[in-house]
Amino acid sequence: MNISPYPHLQQQTRKPLTLADFARMKAEGEKIASLTCYDASFAALEDRAGVDLVLVGDSLGNVIQGASTTVGVSLDDMVYHSRITAAGLERAFLMTDLPFLTYATPDAALAASHRLMAEGQAKMVKIEGGAEIAETVSHLTTYGVPVCAHMGLRPQLVHKLGGFKVQGRDDAAADAMVRDARLLEEAGADMLLLECVPSTLAARITAAASVPVIGIGAGPDTDGQILVIYDILGLSPGRKPRFVKNFMADADCLDTATADYVAAVKDRSYPAPEHGFK
Repeated sequence: MNISPYPHLQQQTRKPLTLADFARMKAEGEKIASLTCYDASFAALEDRAGVDLVLVGDSLGNVIQGASTTVGVSLDDMVYHSRITAAGLERAFLMTDLPFLTYATPDAALAASHRLMAEGQAKMVKIEGGAEIAETVSHLTTYGVPVCAHMGLRPQLVHKLGGFKVQGRDDAAADAMVRDARLLEEAGADMLLLECVPSTLAARITAAASVPVIGIGAGPDTDGQILVIYDILGLSPGRKPRFVKNFMADADCLDTATADYVAAVKDRSYPAPEHGFK
């Protein structure tokens, strides 16, 4: 019998989560708690804490490799970190990023996704883009690859965007993002991820989407939240984005901090208003 003080853990089984579970969670209003991960030890930590969705993000370029952007992360890097993260998971669902320019054509995306799923044991791939990746999303889903489309701030385009900036603040950009979200869902995307967009826009996209929408710096009304594991544990150096909360500050150990994050997502105390953008 589970006697954990955390309600979300008392209600959980250890059965591996599926896309059907995330669809049910959206329908029932249960928030999806997500974190990035890069190795088996942190994967086991997140699994114990009740994290639902684990992302092997190309953010490993920043937090593991020490780079200033994700552009230099290779497919080999992603396959390796996905495989060793999968080794630590029992219940959580594993999603892995397709790195910069590995999905420039639908066939290239399919080949890269094959490696992430076959060698890296990912259950879903994440691609940054809007309407321009709809054909690629359709191609992947035709061949049975689950896809999460990453919209809003797209870190792989940092040089094109001129920095890490909030996206979708003006009406035209917001309307375009709403249209892109609908197009990507119609193309077969199983999930959407919104990064650094105004809270009102994220709420609008989430309400219109029939697939789960995960937010990072996108306010409280998305179907779930994701943060970088190193950020919630206070391990990342330098200035933190406004949407980050250090859960280690009031915790006695890593397990407590990680479980506190999941509980805060589930009970909707995170993100608070100060973690979003207007």
